[in-house]
Amino acid sequence: MDQPPSHWVHDLSPFLIRFTEQLGVRYYGLAYLLGFALGGWILYRASIRGRLALPPASVADLMTALIIGVMAGGRLGYFVLYEPGTLFSNPFQLFKILDGGMSSHGGFVGVGVAIWWFVRKQNIRFLALADATIAVAPLGIGLGRVANFINGELWGRVSNVSWAVIFPTSARPGTPVSLIDPRHPSQLYAAMLEGFLIFGYLQWRYWRTNAPGNQPGRITGEFLIIYAIARMITEIFREPDAGLILGLTRGTFYSIFMIVAGLIVIRRSKSLGQPTRID
Repeated sequence: MDQPPSHWVHDLSPFLIRFTEQLGVRYYGLAYLLGFALGGWILYRASIRGRLALPPASVADLMTALIIGVMAGGRLGYFVLYEPGTLFSNPFQLFKILDGGMSSHGGFVGVGVAIWWFVRKQNIRFLALADATIAVAPLGIGLGRVANFINGELWGRVSNVSWAVIFPTSARPGTPVSLIDPRHPSQLYAAMLEGFLIFGYLQWRYWRTNAPGNQPGRITGEFLIIYAIARMITEIFREPDAGLILGLTRGTFYSIFMIVAGLIVIRRSKSLGQPTRID
């Protein structure tokens, strides 16, 4: 008689509502929808309270640009950073969204491009808008990582800690559960460390300090550095999903450039600093 598994077996459905094998209301899509909705609401509040030099009516246009930037940057970034061969051999794979594949690093680049495009038509500094936008970004990251866990993807390395999870999708189809190694639920580590904790810190910095007015760009630079460090920590527990670069996981390798970028932005913010008080 087979012994019951010593760890919880992941059996969550990626669908809240399922219509067919591939179509339905997915938690991953809901995570994006909720992240954008809450992010837009926070930016709207910043606008009407005068903390963001942007008319409230323009927040919807900003969110449209950000949504396009995140989706396009995240999708394209995934193939450029993780599967460049697929991008050149089968470029139409880029449009098969249901197959999955998004890169947080690519999403950040997409957000930067969207903000750059948006400020060309608005009387607002790029770094000032970047601070407001980046202060809400980790919320979406955290929700997305929770959705990754529900989907049973991006699992962690093999571990026997009491809270380890058996992910059936981590083994070949048909493998008995008793033969599948339990793994770190690294998606939840990332949700907390890369997402919700950073979100709380940046919201405090944006609403409770004078950083946005005194040093535009400071919060953006801090995010780049803090997120990179958090990502490097969670990569210790995450199973690499692509080949290593110089012995480092790709998430760790690309995060090094985020730290450099963050230091540059912070230095730039100091040169732009003005003794402006924001109550």
